[in-house]
Amino acid sequence: MSRIGVDEHAGYVRSLLTGLSARPAERVALADALGRVTVSPTASPIALPPFRNAQMDGYAVRAADTTDAPLALPVTGEVAAAPGEPAPLEPGSAVRIMTGAPMPEGADAVVRIEDTDRGTEQVRIGAPVAAGTYVREAGSDLAEGDDVLPPGIRLASRHLAAAAASGLTHLLVRERVRVAVVSTGSELVEAGTRLAPGELPDANGVALTAAVAATGAAVVHRGRVRDDVDRFRAELDAAVDVGAELVITSGGISQGAYEVVRELLEPLGAWVGSVAMQPGGPQAVGVYRRVPVVAFPGNPVSAQISFEVFVAPVLRAIAKLPAAREARLPLAEPVDSVAGKRQFRRGRLTADGTVAPVGGPGSHLVAALAASDLLFVVPEDVTELAAGALVDTVEL
Repeated sequence: MSRIGVDEHAGYVRSLLTGLSARPAERVALADALGRVTVSPTASPIALPPFRNAQMDGYAVRAADTTDAPLALPVTGEVAAAPGEPAPLEPGSAVRIMTGAPMPEGADAVVRIEDTDRGTEQVRIGAPVAAGTYVREAGSDLAEGDDVLPPGIRLASRHLAAAAASGLTHLLVRERVRVAVVSTGSELVEAGTRLAPGELPDANGVALTAAVAATGAAVVHRGRVRDDVDRFRAELDAAVDVGAELVITSGGISQGAYEVVRELLEPLGAWVGSVAMQPGGPQAVGVYRRVPVVAFPGNPVSAQISFEVFVAPVLRAIAKLPAAREARLPLAEPVDSVAGKRQFRRGRLTADGTVAPVGGPGSHLVAALAASDLLFVVPEDVTELAAGALVDTVEL
């Protein structure tokens, strides 16, 4: 079986996925826009706020009428934060007003309710107020026609709030890469199923689906097949037929029997071999019906680390998302490694800024991966690292 280096295989994967980089724009509803990336400036069709309104509960007044405060003014009405246009404010009077309510014509200030005696027929005001006090002017946040959202940002709740406040219902965003995730293995069952002897929950299907979403792509098909080449072919056909632009598989690429991914794809020209890394040695890349297929080992830790090393950086870049955070940090304790393989070890950042290894290099240590918040790299030519040695890390 051929073996290649980590960087060489990463280059193969990047080349295979190059055609996915040019993403068109699509218009999506605000409810579906969280995490998407804007493609152009988004102008607000209205001013923010759209009308003058009160910043505080209190009394709308003419500032000039409070010059001689303390004094009392007659209360001639009330304005709630509700639809409708309030009556103009008569000189020498006050109107009770609630936060967010429209300011009456003629009023140019609000006296906080805390600075009055809270009167209902007349109100005693303790001190003068200046024009503009506790008044939000129309357009003071954003003028009509100004950009409420710039291009190239990943939409968070605060961006969606600004869009909704501007009266927008849809946004133009970068189209997501459509991905299919297929787990192979006769031993796999849906997570939560009562396990019979020899059965395992399909952790890869869950993990890789979530990992794809975290990189800004969309899972359009998720499948699980037994070790049967015809069933695997049918699953790939189903994925392509629903529009998948990339298929990610797990399992079925080793040297034993029942390696369905190898059996189907290798005759079609796929590369199926080994990468000098641990965990995650068996790897494969190919094309099925003109759709790229990236195949990972079946062990859950191997599959997840393979995704983070080979596919996640490419999908993040296509989605215009920032790369995972990297840092060079000292080890909290010594580590042994295997000559000739690049190890991707699980670790946790400690309070003193060092990296504490979590578990060993084994590909079955799912709980150890869950307890980690980063991967650290031990190079191929290194077999021992002392405590305090600097290692390259990538945040999980």
